[in-house]
Amino acid sequence: MKRRSESTFALFDIVYADGSQSSNRKVLTSVLEGLDGEENGRAAIETQDRERAQASGRPQGVIASMVRKRS
Repeated sequence: MKRRSESTFALFDIVYADGSQSSNRKVLTSVLEGLDGEENGRAAIETQDRERAQASGRPQGVIASMVRKRS
């Protein structure tokens, strides 16, 4: 039987420049490793937003702030 690989995620609360919010956005913790972890997290969220914008046909929001949720 194949074993599923376990992925660990970090959760972020996002506030966009227009005042809208998005909670519990997932980013793989492996993306956050290293000195540029938080910037890598922002890049991952921006990539997710771009993909959502393409799928929905709505413009991508600009991230004003991003807070990592601590467990």
